[in-house]
Amino acid sequence: MGEERDLRFYFEDMADPRVLGRCDHKLVDIIIIGICAVLCGAEGWEEIEQFGQSKEEWLRQFLELECGIPSHDTFRRVFSLLDAQAFQERFVRWVEGVFTVTRGQVIAIDGKTARRSYDKRDGKGALHLVSAWASESGILLGQRKVDEKSNEITAIPALLEHLYVAGCIVTIDAMGCQTEIARTLIEQKADYVLALKGNQGQLHEDVQEWFAWAQQTAFKQMPHSFWQTTNKAHGRIEIRRCWALSDPQAFEVIRHHDGWAGLRSIVMVQRERRFDDHTQTETAYFISSLPADAQLLLHAVRAHWSIENTFHWTLDVTFREDNARLRTGDSAENFAVLRHIALNLLKRHPAKLSLKRKRFKAALDDAFLFELLSQV
Repeated sequence: MGEERDLRFYFEDMADPRVLGRCDHKLVDIIIIGICAVLCGAEGWEEIEQFGQSKEEWLRQFLELECGIPSHDTFRRVFSLLDAQAFQERFVRWVEGVFTVTRGQVIAIDGKTARRSYDKRDGKGALHLVSAWASESGILLGQRKVDEKSNEITAIPALLEHLYVAGCIVTIDAMGCQTEIARTLIEQKADYVLALKGNQGQLHEDVQEWFAWAQQTAFKQMPHSFWQTTNKAHGRIEIRRCWALSDPQAFEVIRHHDGWAGLRSIVMVQRERRFDDHTQTETAYFISSLPADAQLLLHAVRAHWSIENTFHWTLDVTFREDNARLRTGDSAENFAVLRHIALNLLKRHPAKLSLKRKRFKAALDDAFLFELLSQV
């Protein structure tokens, strides 16, 4: 790794949860071995130990390893005791120090559950993390655990508090369509596109009715814009249509408008999928602080879907997150951070390989593994 501000720089001064003076292995060594092992395909503590034993000579180039490679029990114990919130905050600090998020980029915020992280015997629910995904860069910016007795509404503000989103467009599904979240984003000098559903009471119905009226009158004397895209793939034709309104009269009619900081447009997106034997149509509604630019708004809505189609899919298929049975202490949450670090490093490397092949190459090729770790 490089001379300055390598991975060790961001984790070497973390508080050690173990008893001082009774530790054979440095905390930063345990963390770095964990990151390297997950980069190479490790999915559990035994595999991390096996990786360390196989790569001990190589690891000694930049780690002290005074007492050799820790056992899998040590990895399990340390990551179950490690302060998960502090570990996530160090992850965010590393992302901000290494990666660049360009202005105007769409940052999608959504939640995902690690399905097998629950412990029925101890009454422990499955881990649910809310994540912020930079769609264009393809990197994770940060994540926050949803408390078992709460929901994403409380986790999203806590996540935003630690992220720098100025100049970006933040998209959130209907769960995050809250006036306080909108106000927070405006205060952080970001724009928002928030999905509407029945959870917003009358607002969703009001927006639906206003667009129905607008279509009946062919948008006569209503300031608006329209954009459409058409794609052919997988034996179907997909047409996306977007209408955006900024009519002041619409905002006067729509109730509770004053509670939405920075609100500048209401949006309707229609997705039509044509198959050989049938057609599917679905319509979604949004509010936004962006001007009524249908092309830009449709781009933001489509970019939001990448957190499901790319980020969540990658965690499930490439990293097999849903199969992980990590249940002790904060181990599931901390192992998620190891995956997220590995994902960002793999995405950032320019090699024209799939993530799966990059991991395989890293396991076989020490030079390539070093390249991945040296991207600072």
